[in-house]
Amino acid sequence: MAEIIQKDGIWSFDADALRLTPGRDRNVSVLRRTLGELVVPLGALAGISFEQGRRSGRLRLRLRDGADPLLHATGGRLAEIHDPYQLTVEPDRYGVAEYFTDEVRDALLLEQVPGTPVTGYLLPGPRLPLSVSAGDGTAGFDGERVRLEWNWKTEDTKAAAGPRTLALADILAVEWQPSAGLENGHLRFRVRGAPAKVRAKYDPHAVELWGFKRDPLMALVAAAVQARLPHPSAALPEAPRTAEEEPEADHDALLRRLRELGELHRGGVLTDEEFAMAKQAVLKRM
Repeated sequence: MAEIIQKDGIWSFDADALRLTPGRDRNVSVLRRTLGELVVPLGALAGISFEQGRRSGRLRLRLRDGADPLLHATGGRLAEIHDPYQLTVEPDRYGVAEYFTDEVRDALLLEQVPGTPVTGYLLPGPRLPLSVSAGDGTAGFDGERVRLEWNWKTEDTKAAAGPRTLALADILAVEWQPSAGLENGHLRFRVRGAPAKVRAKYDPHAVELWGFKRDPLMALVAAAVQARLPHPSAALPEAPRTAEEEPEADHDALLRRLRELGELHRGGVLTDEEFAMAKQAVLKRM
């Protein structure tokens, strides 16, 4: 077993999984503290790296695409301070960090874990039930329903519509966007039958975020819902088949088709050119 203990957190590895426990230092972000301990199966990893610096170093885990609903829901927009897959390492523990990195890499090689995307989540997402207050409302999720409630800062027409309860079966997608510069962020739910995109300020299916301390916690709500929606790989279009992959056409059916084409040609429905092209297409399939 390999383990590294830092103010930023404790990472341990037992050959099958990594256990990531956030530290209690005041510099540890509210999102990581709320998310709590994570158990990452070895099969969810695509790699690990350790970067040394003059004042501190950093351990980083790279997960396989599609393995974690939190990473999918945040889409690379999660600030480094909130990233649970990074650990700040003090200079006097650089040797331990290098040993830890080697142990994980050796296990990945030994188990021949591929770095390719996965077709199902390998992490369960944040624990439930979950409720977060930030921006202009509160978002809660119990595994079956999302509840949106508004506060005194909510725009009047949006607040007048009252609280919203969204069944998981009616949610098509979830979006989390942090605020950036003068642009506000949001947590938005795409719901069946809802109108096209509306600004989060007026959208009764969205919480508007203004860049305050608790805003990142809305990413946990997004991840919890995302974990229970169809995996993103299920939405990928099927790759076109090559000629070799096409199923063989039924021979008798093709013969019948040739006879039908001949009758259409003799009856004057198909011209000579049309008959020749159609006949050639059938013969190619034979």
